[in-house]
Amino acid sequence: MTQAIDYHAILPELILSGTIVLVLFVDAFVKKRSWVAMPLSLLGVIATLVATLTLIGSNRVTFGGMYVVDDFAVMFKTFFLSVAVLVLAISLRYVRDGRSYQGEYYFLLLISFLGCVMMPSSRDLLSLFIALELVSAPGFLLAAFRKSDLRSNEAGLKFFLIGVMSTAVMLYGMSLMYGVTGTTRLVQIGVALAGPLTQGQETLALAAILFIMVGFAFKVSAVPFQFWAPDTYEGSPVPVAAFLATASKAAGFAGLLQLMFVAFPAQFEFWAPIFAVLSILTMTIGNFVALQQRQAVRLLAYSSIAQAGYMLLPFALVSADQAVNREAFAAASTYILIYAIMTMGAFAVVTAVSTESRALPFSDFNGLTKRAPFLAVAMTVFMISLAGIPPTAGFWAKFLIFRAAIDRGGIGVTLAVVMLVNSVVSIAYYLAIPRAMIFNEPERDRPLSSPVLVTGVAVISLVAVVVIGFYPELLYHFPPLSTLVGR
Repeated sequence: MTQAIDYHAILPELILSGTIVLVLFVDAFVKKRSWVAMPLSLLGVIATLVATLTLIGSNRVTFGGMYVVDDFAVMFKTFFLSVAVLVLAISLRYVRDGRSYQGEYYFLLLISFLGCVMMPSSRDLLSLFIALELVSAPGFLLAAFRKSDLRSNEAGLKFFLIGVMSTAVMLYGMSLMYGVTGTTRLVQIGVALAGPLTQGQETLALAAILFIMVGFAFKVSAVPFQFWAPDTYEGSPVPVAAFLATASKAAGFAGLLQLMFVAFPAQFEFWAPIFAVLSILTMTIGNFVALQQRQAVRLLAYSSIAQAGYMLLPFALVSADQAVNREAFAAASTYILIYAIMTMGAFAVVTAVSTESRALPFSDFNGLTKRAPFLAVAMTVFMISLAGIPPTAGFWAKFLIFRAAIDRGGIGVTLAVVMLVNSVVSIAYYLAIPRAMIFNEPERDRPLSSPVLVTGVAVISLVAVVVIGFYPELLYHFPPLSTLVGR
């Protein structure tokens, strides 16, 4: 039976796939023009973004229901492609200075972003798995991209071993779920699990949900599955660490949102308490270990872990009340977007500093207000925003989750208090780098020469953080786009 394919629905993916093939072709046959790979990649991403914007307001279904384009999908696709532009911008100088592997780098990076773009439209276990592996598999190579650097090799190896293990656990859970329900479609799984189940079927279903949760917990670096993240971030090229902390993590959460709110809502009494424990452990351990860090990328790695704890909190708020679920879903989606903006800006500043030193201890930031005033101001704003201090975008992101938790009542109030305490604790380490930039004397006398594109990324991120901070009304556009709950 011939299946009709909606080519407009998958146009962004087709354009990005064509760009990937073109970048590979150019790198293979135009060796003396390897620098072309970056502008070619950038043009392809921009074209993909334009194609995505033509889908605004659409509600398209293709591949027999496996692939859906709705407001939620378009919102996240636009977000991922915007992040792709920023990552490409901060990558140019960093990769070019290595004088090799430019084509391979952009080829692998675009494949990962293809997986990111596919993730929010995937409404089937198979398409979710393919999208997630497209995100993760190139990341193993990207993390180890500096082949002569032992730390980079270690980063890639740890990421690979943990990634393979998490994939195996998740895939086993998906196979059990198919055995119980007889389908891989998320909506149909939700219907099957909401119906009557035998005791054996229910036990297998809960085991499958647990295995899938564990697999995704590795992907989003939730405690106790986070131990790969700090070493991987530190050993990776800084732009790759930025990708892992923003787009890759957001892709994992985009998939997790669909699974828990579409496929497994009937079992919320089983998995919501687990998410509550994961959230508390992740934000607490991430914050307290971050207090001990003295290296910029490791600090941002543990910050990423702690922030994952905040993003997991809305999953613990799910109940039989659809209004509460919609608020929790919207809070999680919005937090993911704002977190990525703040973190991308911070990594842009770190990338600029890495042009002088790849070790990146806090001392490299000493006196940055004298050597690069704008970057120092931008980094200070990003750190304040990540801490959730008003008036910044990070404050409103935390406020949305805090309000959802209070509205939920019960366990939500407890989680809100834990989140508040952790946010206060985090201020100590988020202000460590600003303190070094403002109060310490610079170790170098000359001004810091920041690449133009890297500075541009910092400017864009700074404007977004400040504008949302002063005009939180802009956030009200996001919750209505979270359409997966209560359809």
